[in-house]
Amino acid sequence: MSSKIYVGNLGYSVEQNDLEEKFAQFGSVVSVKIITDRDTNRSKGFGFVEMSSSSEAQDAIAQLNGTEFSGRQMNVTEAKPMAPRTNSRY
Repeated sequence: MSSKIYVGNLGYSVEQNDLEEKFAQFGSVVSVKIITDRDTNRSKGFGFVEMSSSSEAQDAIAQLNGTEFSGRQMNVTEAKPMAPRTNSRY
């Protein structure tokens, strides 16, 4: 079973392949997604990494949380399920 990791406080210049390389040292990376602003396409400074097993994910969290990457101290935790959205525009 794969496990999803939240990675916060990323430098705006960090790209998906940079993040994949960083986490690959702890196991098999299934997917990487850096969240971007839909209007400017600029990074919002956080993303998600999915590892192939929960033990790999826990190891990556333990080793990387609080470490510096691209000039910023990363916040690495287990991802929480996304809350349901409500249509609040109208």
